[in-house]
Amino acid sequence: MTQDRPLLGIAFMTGFCILAPVGDSIAKILGDSVPLVQLLLVRFVAQVVLLWPIIWFTRLPVRMPRRFFWLMVLRTVLHIIGIGAMFTSLRYLPLADAIAIAFVMPFIMLLLGKFVLKEEVGPHRLMACLVGFVGTLLVIQPSFAAVGWPALLPLAVAVDFALFMLVTRQVAKEVDAMNLQAQSGVIATVLLLLVLVAFSGSEVDMLAVISPDTYEWTLLVAIGVLGTVAHLLMTWSLRFAPSATLAPMQYLEIPMATIVGYLIFSDLPNPIATLGICITIGAGLYVIFREQQLYRKGA
Repeated sequence: MTQDRPLLGIAFMTGFCILAPVGDSIAKILGDSVPLVQLLLVRFVAQVVLLWPIIWFTRLPVRMPRRFFWLMVLRTVLHIIGIGAMFTSLRYLPLADAIAIAFVMPFIMLLLGKFVLKEEVGPHRLMACLVGFVGTLLVIQPSFAAVGWPALLPLAVAVDFALFMLVTRQVAKEVDAMNLQAQSGVIATVLLLLVLVAFSGSEVDMLAVISPDTYEWTLLVAIGVLGTVAHLLMTWSLRFAPSATLAPMQYLEIPMATIVGYLIFSDLPNPIATLGICITIGAGLYVIFREQQLYRKGA
């Protein structure tokens, strides 16, 4: 059993928050040209290709306790659904908007950590998470009448990834993160291949198979690399810190998505959204400061 090291967990989660929006932006670019299931398949195949050689050369143990098998399958299914829903939402929504709406997730995760995992959630972290949630509401500025049903997809992503991180927390304490991601990649690849075979010939757009050109292949490989590294960092973060500690930190993904969205798509939030982003950053920085105080007292 790995001992909690909150500051290290926060550092890994920050890395995830930087890389994830970059991968999402590439998925947004490819969303209109590459079918969803094929996009997901390439993303998880890249995860397998990247991680298994590293495991083989470093001779990391690949065996996993049998009691974790069905948790691994559940975690992988949740991972596929969450990424698929987010990639689909990005076809209709700006990058920052989609991620901002999905950021009811840390609040859900905080509640799951408190009431399901029985983790300690002190008033300072709870207040920081609530303040960050208020900032998120300012960024969201919902306009479902204008956007339609795709605006609901990031909400589904939020619930899905809250459950995904809850399951990951149960496994990551005893299973090496690289082993966890490698085996998850294999399971996801098998499941997605079965879906494509079972529905071959279907007229559903997301189940089609195309031959990507060189540019599309480059972006597909980039999604696989970024997604693999980002979720390794996320898995490591959950190995070293409780979900209640990491929940407010994930709000940092919103300003990162705003920066990436502006640089790639020229999307810039309005003043109210900017205020919300500043509030979320402030809440995240407060959590870091609070964890540093607690760590020094315990040292």
